[in-house]
Amino acid sequence: TADRTRLRRRTVRALVLGVALGSTGHIAALTVAVIVAREISGDASLAGTPAAAVVFGAAVGAAGLAWVMTRRGRRAGLALGYAVGVVGALIAVAAIVAGSLLLLLFGSLLIGVANSSNQLSRYTAADLFPADRRASAIGTVVWASTVGAVIGPNLVDPSGRVAVALGLPALAGPYLVPIVLVGLACVGSFVFLRPDPYELADASSVITADDAAAAPLAEIIRRPAVIGAVVALVAGQFVMVLIMTMTPLHMDDHGHGLGAVGFVISAHTFGMFALAPISGWLTDRYGCVRVIYAGCAVLATAAVWSAVAPPDSETILAGALFLLGFGWNLGFVAGSTMLTGGVSLTERTRVQGITDALIWSTAATASLGSGVLVASAGYTALGVLGAVIVIIPVTLITARRRRIQDHLQPPAFEPVGD
Repeated sequence: TADRTRLRRRTVRALVLGVALGSTGHIAALTVAVIVAREISGDASLAGTPAAAVVFGAAVGAAGLAWVMTRRGRRAGLALGYAVGVVGALIAVAAIVAGSLLLLLFGSLLIGVANSSNQLSRYTAADLFPADRRASAIGTVVWASTVGAVIGPNLVDPSGRVAVALGLPALAGPYLVPIVLVGLACVGSFVFLRPDPYELADASSVITADDAAAAPLAEIIRRPAVIGAVVALVAGQFVMVLIMTMTPLHMDDHGHGLGAVGFVISAHTFGMFALAPISGWLTDRYGCVRVIYAGCAVLATAAVWSAVAPPDSETILAGALFLLGFGWNLGFVAGSTMLTGGVSLTERTRVQGITDALIWSTAATASLGSGVLVASAGYTALGVLGAVIVIIPVTLITARRRRIQDHLQPPAFEPVGD
């Protein structure tokens, strides 16, 4: 037992390190993707295509890597995702040298697959713990993305100088970062996730000989806790991306400089990741449903706040975007935890991959749709729509709350120690 406890702790540390390295490389490349696309194509309307390719790659990767995990284990899936991301970064560097937008988009799609490994790592950590500690494990791994959010953008300039020293275009520099850091995440996952996290899973997650075979995916999705978690995760992602994507443009239209934009987005990313351990503790203490309700309330508040905020006040906008990030985080951690309850380990991996694919597809839709909505109705409309959308998961979960509570293991809803 002591040896398994030690191995589980080492596994969590390896997952945190992998996410920290992977997110840093991912964000460093994504920071300059818009500029690179515009430089290569000469068309500002195509500037957002690499970011869309990354998001689409994450959606495809989530489903594909989950399929690999059910057959080869968590370790193989995570390492493969990171390895694909390294290949994508190499292709992106070649695309910049050759001036090929098509090649850049293909490389960006593969970089997105590596981000799937970052996201699926939270579920890997959850498998290691009983129901009343899963949320804290998820929160710890999600927190690791804070490293990438803080360090990634700051590596753009030094990596550009390194690229020039190597005889490459300066804009290729940020794509060298994932080659190194995502490569380290791949090696670390392959070396340190031994034995496979499936073998270290908590007894509540282990499949025994008496367990029934995994149910069809359509049946799993219809379970009250699963559909509630999926809707909460997708709605939260949609609202967050819908407003966040257009905020820099909204600020630029009202005369804010890049420093002010950076300050507001930094507040947003801080809310998204830095407080994840608090979200995990709250979920373990008070249960998934209550924290999802809280996350929806914070998201609605942030949406309305951003809609009515004076456009000339960066401080008020920063407060709204911080709450937008924190509300997303509450729902993300609690929803991810709810998704681990009431399903076997094999079922869990399949539905987690599909859910993350839906999340990232939603992000792409919200990102593209936000521009259309702003152009036709203005930035305020984003906030109003966001506040309306959060009603959907609240209504669904409220209607099925008793069935959800019966479906999940009791510790996920009863305060620890009561």
